Amino acid sequence: MHLVDTTLFFSPTSGGVKRYLTAKHDWLRTHTAHRHSILVPGERRTLVPDGISTVPGMKLPGTFNYRLPLSRSLWREMLLALEPDLIEVGDAFHPSFIAASVARDRNLPLVAFFHSNLVQLLTHRFGRMIEPAVIRYVRSVYDRFDLVLAPSRAMCSYLKRIGVARTALQPLGVDTDVFSPKRRTLDLRRQLGLPEETRVLLYAGRFSEEKHLEVLHGAMKQLGRPYHLLLVGGGRSARLSEQVSMLPYRRDSRELAEYLASADALVHAGTSETFGLVIVEAMACGRPVVGVRSGAVPELVDTQVGELAEPDDAGSMAEAIRRLYARPLEALGAAARERALTRFTWSHSLRLLLANYASVLAGARVLPALQPGLELELSAVEDR
Repeated sequence: MHLVDTTLFFSPTSGGVKRYLTAKHDWLRTHTAHRHSILVPGERRTLVPDGISTVPGMKLPGTFNYRLPLSRSLWREMLLALEPDLIEVGDAFHPSFIAASVARDRNLPLVAFFHSNLVQLLTHRFGRMIEPAVIRYVRSVYDRFDLVLAPSRAMCSYLKRIGVARTALQPLGVDTDVFSPKRRTLDLRRQLGLPEETRVLLYAGRFSEEKHLEVLHGAMKQLGRPYHLLLVGGGRSARLSEQVSMLPYRRDSRELAEYLASADALVHAGTSETFGLVIVEAMACGRPVVGVRSGAVPELVDTQVGELAEPDDAGSMAEAIRRLYARPLEALGAAARERALTRFTWSHSLRLLLANYASVLAGARVLPALQPGLELELSAVEDR
């Protein structure tokens, strides 16, 4: 079977979607006989069956090097040339309409992955007035698909609430060899010119509005010394204040893992997470996490592996960080690592994905919810 993924959310500096697609590609090649191709925007036209093909597109300013191909016909032509047996789409924009037309003409199964909550992102930016229109748009897009995969129970429930009926739980995963406590090799205090007693917290990800970095800045002001926040994901290295430093985006996952493993803990104030891949990556590195009670984060973080704060509340975030440091960080980190190993490896995730694909290929329209971390036998889906 030839599986083809297509999405706008793929660039040299993009995050979770890219890591999902590349991990999926490597795992399928290593563990199955299935072919897998990825079709995404790029600088020029390249058609690479069983690899990464690119449709030429213009850069979108302020979007971490995302590109928008202007020729839908070329995108469709390249998707047809790959001759897929099943198409998965990673967003609700151009690729969804192009893939739907190809799937209709070729009678192919069509799957969407709800990587990003478009309704929440747009209403946060433009106001609640547009929410009904965005919901109608999202519902009409996903009505074209045989199945919509959502990476958390919260997102499955949300999709059903807005009228998207054909959904299935599909958690993401993490490479626990790359993201490992063994990556704890950096002396961050020395690198940042900080005293030895400094408590180093780390944020890693996009510097976008929905990540609520202002909450982290506000928490640091309230905490004072000896706390220090390192933001990984900016465009340059800089000391933003006495308590906040910034480093550029880390393209290499191994380098990102070194920073995650070498900090005391991950802090994450984002309220729109459909899953929270960087949270699981930090847990796999043996680090506790301070997150917020919003989106999918409470499904990943509890008092066994960290602390939760109230959304959009710098004071609550500061208090959650204080509570964390009053507890044994290494024991929390060990529990976090164990949770990643037992629930969130790519093998767990992608075996479930193949089971979801098999159900679509068998003609099932509504799938039962499966628990994250459930071991599935590949033999049940390998021959499809």
